Formats: sequence, structure tokens, C-alpha cells
Amino acid sequence: MIKENEYIKVLDDNTIEINLPSELGYERIAMDCSASFARIAGFAPERIEDLKTAVSEACINAMEHGNKHHPDDRVVIKMNYSDNVFTVSVMDQGEGLKVSFDEMEPPDITKKINNLQTPRGLGLFLIKQLMDQVEFNKVSNEGHIIRMVLKLAK
Repeated sequence: MIKENEYIKVLDDNTIEINLPSELGYERIAMDCSASFARIAGFAPERIEDLKTAVSEACINAMEHGNKHHPDDRVVIKMNYSDNVFTVSVMDQGEGLKVSFDEMEPPDITKKINNLQTPRGLGLFLIKQLMDQVEFNKVSNEGHIIRMVLKLAK
């Protein structure tokens, strides 16, 4: 069982909440916690690595783009495992995406490698590729949420 500390709260047997400051480096707490939780749930090591990458990217995006690095703004990560489905929601206090994810142009990897495009901008693309389902939602005045789903059997 994962023990509570100042960042991690066990809400019930299937749900954990992590509350982090918007400071790069703290995303590692969410990565490690999600990996431990997924391991307990029985996910294969390669799926756990996918999950860690997606959680890290979502947290970094929340810190950088959502909360604009304001250290007093929080990133809240909620993880739930139920019925062979692992769900992670990452909420920031920002305004969310200006366009829908489906309207975004996919990155051109060749151009990025050849320095014809900025190397940045791969986070959402990676998340979408690694997870089984991804949703973006604006939540009234509370902030923006990215919800990611990883199924035990792909």
C-alpha cells in the first residue's frame, strides 16, 4: 500500500491523489507513484513505462503551459484503478488548450531531427500515442484537466 505524505493522499482502495507545486522536478513524484500503483495492479513493465512517460509529459505541460510556472499554482493528479482500467487525470489552474487536440497538426519528426522545427511540442503527441484514450477538458474556474486511460489488456 502506498503511504500518504504531504503530496500524496489515498482517497480509497482504488484512488490516489497527488498535489504538487508547479516546479519542474516534482513530476517525478507523480511518475513514481503511477508506476508503483500500476505495478500493484498487474501492468506489464513496458506499459508502466508508457504510463510514466505520459504522466510526466502531462505534469510538465500543466506546470509550464497551464500554470505558467507560478509556484503557488498546483498540479493535482488523480489516479484510479478499477475494472482493469487505470485512469489518470492531471489538473492545472490554467485555461486549457486554445484549439482541440484533434485540430492540432501532428509533429513532423524528420523536420524536428533536422532542426527545421523546434524540438518542443512532442508531449501531447507522445501522450496520445502511449495511452489508450486521452481527453482534454476545461473545468469551470478550477482549471484544465487531461484525462488519460490505460487498459490492462491492450
